[in-house]
Amino acid sequence: MKLLVTGGAGYVGSVCAAVLLEQGHDVTIVDNFSTGNREAVPEGAHLVEGNVADVAANVLSAGDFEGVLHFAARSLVGESVEIPSDYWHGNVVTTLALLDAMRENNVPSLVFSSTAATYGEPSKVPITEDMPTQPTNPYGATKLSIDFMITSFAKAYGLAATSLRYFNVAGAYGDIGENRAIETHLIPIVLQVALGHRDKIYLFGDDWNTPDGTPVRDYIHIRDLADAHVLALQANKPGVHSIYNLGSGEGYSVKQVVDMCRKVTGRDIPAEVAPRRAGDPAVLVASSDKIKSELGWKPTRTDLETIATDAWNFTRNLGDKAHSAKR
Repeated sequence: MKLLVTGGAGYVGSVCAAVLLEQGHDVTIVDNFSTGNREAVPEGAHLVEGNVADVAANVLSAGDFEGVLHFAARSLVGESVEIPSDYWHGNVVTTLALLDAMRENNVPSLVFSSTAATYGEPSKVPITEDMPTQPTNPYGATKLSIDFMITSFAKAYGLAATSLRYFNVAGAYGDIGENRAIETHLIPIVLQVALGHRDKIYLFGDDWNTPDGTPVRDYIHIRDLADAHVLALQANKPGVHSIYNLGSGEGYSVKQVVDMCRKVTGRDIPAEVAPRRAGDPAVLVASSDKIKSELGWKPTRTDLETIATDAWNFTRNLGDKAHSAKR
């Protein structure tokens, strides 16, 4: 298939693009490198540098594109609260431009990288797709708005589409992993402590109503996530917008993550208890029963040791390259 991958220089987009290339697809990547890395663009992909809203119509006008996988987005929750305008423009307005370009150029299929943040703070866990969507920040609200937008395009124009909602993607695939200028995710931050790039990891509260007192979160391996995107692309049906959660069903606590990182790195990782952060739920875990039963998704890497080991191998190699470059 001839496919467009937006945000294909980012962590998730680049791994999905690499997997698509391995499977023999013709992949074009659009990325403006605001957060993505040039070195993450997989070999064999056609690269167009620019903002999706500005270049999508021109790229798709080349013809014969059979689908789009849309990852390009602003995705920092705290930042979305501080500068919501950037998120409504960068996520919603950009996606509308992309959908219009797809319609004008007869591109029939879309897989959208959504988020379980669309559910907000759930009344129960694990979260299922039929639960109320009540996002608590502009980031989640923009993603939910896009889901509504996609549904309307499917009904009115026959678009075949799937939205995949997930929380924390982690791990690495070969030489592609998490490498952001501003890191907010737990596992890469813990591994930065292991490398000596940070002094300690902070545990924001150890008195939560969880088995070990620290918050529990969902983690999914990046390669399992890529598999889900490929399955969704293959299963898309004209006029239907499907929504699936991707999750572990149980989740791991912050202490479990830190302990596992100590195990796989063999290094002491100092941890200090800090006050709770406002708005943090005790448990956020998603159910993926629906995509397993309907599309046959079978995650094989989404256990904590595999995730931490793959992330550590990538992070350590990245540190070695940086050290060599300074010599």
